[in-house]
Amino acid sequence: MIAAIVFLILLLAKTLILCLTLPGTLELLTLTLAALASKKGLVLDYSINKISLPKLAVVIPAHNEVNGISACIKNLQTSLHQASNCDLVVIADNCQDDTADRAKSAGARVLIRNNDVNRGKGYALDYAFTILLAEEYDGFLVIDADSRVDERLISDFQFAFAQGIDALQCRYRISNPDDSLKTRLQYIAWLAFNELRLLGREKLNVSVGLLGNGFALSRKVLEAVPYKAGSIAEDMEYHLRLVDAGYQVHFLETVVVYADTPNQDENHAVQRTRWEGGRFRLIIDHVPALFKGVLRGKLNLFEPLAELLLLPLAFHVLLLLLTLLIPVTLLQYYAIVGLLLVCMHVLVAILLGGGGLKDVKTLLTVPFYILWKLTLLTKLWRNMRVNAQWQRTDREDS
Repeated sequence: MIAAIVFLILLLAKTLILCLTLPGTLELLTLTLAALASKKGLVLDYSINKISLPKLAVVIPAHNEVNGISACIKNLQTSLHQASNCDLVVIADNCQDDTADRAKSAGARVLIRNNDVNRGKGYALDYAFTILLAEEYDGFLVIDADSRVDERLISDFQFAFAQGIDALQCRYRISNPDDSLKTRLQYIAWLAFNELRLLGREKLNVSVGLLGNGFALSRKVLEAVPYKAGSIAEDMEYHLRLVDAGYQVHFLETVVVYADTPNQDENHAVQRTRWEGGRFRLIIDHVPALFKGVLRGKLNLFEPLAELLLLPLAFHVLLLLLTLLIPVTLLQYYAIVGLLLVCMHVLVAILLGGGGLKDVKTLLTVPFYILWKLTLLTKLWRNMRVNAQWQRTDREDS
C-alpha cells in the first residue's frame, strides 16, 4: 500500500515537472540554436530614396513622468534629425503632475487623456492611435518616456517600413547595468529575453514578439487589429491578437532602445512582480485558446504558445533543481540537461550581445537572486490575480 502511494506521488511529480518545464526546455533549445545559425535576419535596404520614406508618429506614453520626459524628448529629437517626415507625440495619461506642460515645452505634441475607469498603458496607446490614425501617418513607433535611443533608430524603422514590413521590434537594453548586481543580472536576462530569443525567432521566420518599448506598427496593422489590450502585460496580449490575425513582427536588430531599471530592492521588486504577474495572468487566460488554435491547424500560434509556456528563467531553473531531488534517474538526467541548456542559452546571449567576463562572473550570484525571487511570490500572486493599474516604477534618480 505504501509502495503504491509512493509510486503515485512520484508519477504525479514527474508529470507535473515535465508539463511545467519540458515545453520551456524545448523552446530554449530551439531558439538558442536558431540564433547561432548562419541565416541572416532582416536586412535593411538603405538605397531607398529618403523622400519616399513613410511618415511616422513617434508615440511616447507617459504617466507622471515630469522628471524625465524632457530628457527623453531631447534624445529623440537627435534621432529625429537623422530621419525625415516624422513627429513626436506624447500621450500624457492620467497624470497628476506637469508631464504634459513639460513635454510641450520640450517641443513635442501632447495628447492628454484622463479616464478613472480604463487606466493603463494599453488604453493610453489605443487612445493615441485612434486620434493619429485620422491623420496622414503611415506608421507608429512606441518609445517609453524613460528611454534613450540610438541616433539612427527612427530612420531605421522608416527604412524597414519602406521595405513592406508591417510590425517591428528593435533591441531593448538596460542602460544602467553597473548600478548593482541585480541590474547586471537583469541586463544579462534581457540579452536573452529581448535579443537572443528575438533573433532566433527572426531566423525561424516566426513572429518575434513585442516588448512594450521600441516597437512599431503600420497603419495597415492598426486598422486591421486595433490596440485593444488592457492587461498589465498589454504588449504580449496585443501580440497574441496580432499573430492570431495573421501578422508577423520582425526583429530590427540594427538599433537599440535603452531604459534604466531600478536597483533598490523595493523598486526592483515592484517592477519584477508587475511584469511576471502579468505574464502568469496571460498564461492562465490564453494558453488553452492557443492550444486549441494549434490543434485546429493555426500553426502560426505554436511559437507564441511555446513562448508563454516558457516560465521566467528563475522559476524554470528552480523547478529543474527541485527535479534533481526526485529519485528517478531518467528525470534527474533530464534536469541536468535542462540546467546545462539554460547555462548555454545565457552564455550565448552574453556572447551575441557583446558581453564579457564580468557578465559571466555575475552569474555566480544567480542562486541568491532565485532565493530573493521566492520572497516575492505573494506580490506576484497579487499582480497575477488582477489587472493592476499603470504604475510608474520609481527610479533612484527620480
